[in-house]
Amino acid sequence: MSGMDEQDRDGINESSMSLLSSESRWVDGSEIEGESPRWFVDDDQTGHKMRRRLVRKTKRVDSFDVEAMEVPGVHKGHDKDLSLGRTLGLAFQTLGVVYGDLGTSPLYVFASVFSEARIKGDEDVLGALSLVMYTIALIPLAKYVFIVLKANDNGEGGTFSLYSLICRYAKVNLLPNQQPSDEKISSFKLKLPTPELERSLRIKESLERSTKLKTLLLLLVLMGTSMVIGDGILTPAISVMSAVSGLQDEISSFTEDTVVIVSIIFLVILFSIQQFGTSKVGMTFAPALLIWFFSLGSIGLYNIISHDVTVLRAFNPVYIYYFFKRNTIKAWMSLGGCVLCITGAEAMFADLGHFSVRSIQIAFTCVVFPCLLLAYMGQAAYLMKHPSEVEKVFYASIPDGLFWPVFVIATIAAMIASQAMISATFSCIKMSMSLGCFPRLKIIHTSRRFMGQIYIPVMNWFLMIMCVLVCACFRSTTEISNAYGIAEF
Repeated sequence: MSGMDEQDRDGINESSMSLLSSESRWVDGSEIEGESPRWFVDDDQTGHKMRRRLVRKTKRVDSFDVEAMEVPGVHKGHDKDLSLGRTLGLAFQTLGVVYGDLGTSPLYVFASVFSEARIKGDEDVLGALSLVMYTIALIPLAKYVFIVLKANDNGEGGTFSLYSLICRYAKVNLLPNQQPSDEKISSFKLKLPTPELERSLRIKESLERSTKLKTLLLLLVLMGTSMVIGDGILTPAISVMSAVSGLQDEISSFTEDTVVIVSIIFLVILFSIQQFGTSKVGMTFAPALLIWFFSLGSIGLYNIISHDVTVLRAFNPVYIYYFFKRNTIKAWMSLGGCVLCITGAEAMFADLGHFSVRSIQIAFTCVVFPCLLLAYMGQAAYLMKHPSEVEKVFYASIPDGLFWPVFVIATIAAMIASQAMISATFSCIKMSMSLGCFPRLKIIHTSRRFMGQIYIPVMNWFLMIMCVLVCACFRSTTEISNAYGIAEF
């Protein structure tokens, strides 16, 4: 009889091992009412008999993500093995969501750079162009495409995702929300001892020992996220106003007040369509942005050939040194305008949850980067022949007869440009809520395929109100660009 009991217990123990491997716990029977499952007797450490049973522990689920649980592969890494066609489709959508802000920066960059350091010769133009070119090459291309995008937290990007990743493997979290189940959702893998791992362990130990460093880390995360949200407010205002202001040179009755009113109308339309979701907005906007980038590249190539091919000398970074040597303090002040050429670069990482790493990399290297280089080189070639038209260099450099088509595309692109930072703001707010740093808001998942594609109604209307106030109060793209440069830094 005792032999049969031993066999039963062994059978139960064997069957329960699979449950133990998938998050299970022992309970004494007081937690669950109703029908009692199978019980068996076990000896505790003191030698007394004890009745226990095995109960499967349910996974912790965020109530705001219940709707997203229907998404296939939601508990898997976001770095999914997508087919080539799906990846190219996502890359096409990123043009309408991620790169609109970067794409519209040629509307105002040179006007902002030379608002402080005036053009005194060709070397100033070449120096400013070289500064812009290498800023784009170092920050979006080298930093984001090749480094930052790979440091994602299970497919999510943004400042808080990095903080969440650090907190998961180092006890630096000042927020009481870390749970054992969090360790199972990361793609972190333990590696053999290497110099890099030893250095990482030393940094980890330093962070865990110092309360001041923990506080400083959290403050930096909060500051970075606040800057992204501030960028999401300033981006729509400056992009739309820069595009609409082009009409002032073509229509004499188009005053500054008219520019502000028309810009506000466009902004209201933009924020009203956010509820349809990132995928639908991206597929709607992407064709217009593809045409916009093609226009930038074509006009830039035309200006290089028509005005001054020697603008290619700007590939030599020595002209940056000449620019600072000639303009000294004013050259440093013009850096705020130069930073505008990478407006929205942070959206490449913050919007990662909406797309995939590969799609963002393909779109930037194959379309965005070459077209932006041609656009800036074309404007610089035009300025070398017409330095007095720096305030309106974009529209002035457009070939005759193409003003109105380009203006329509530019206005549409400027509206789309705002989408990058709006989506980035949604992602940052969601991550901050998951870490307990932001009040709980309603989150709507707009896609059944990608969990990161979300819409937050309260934040959407808050951003719209703030954008309208910025347009109404600043009333000038030059004033907004000064604030924009601070936010970018």
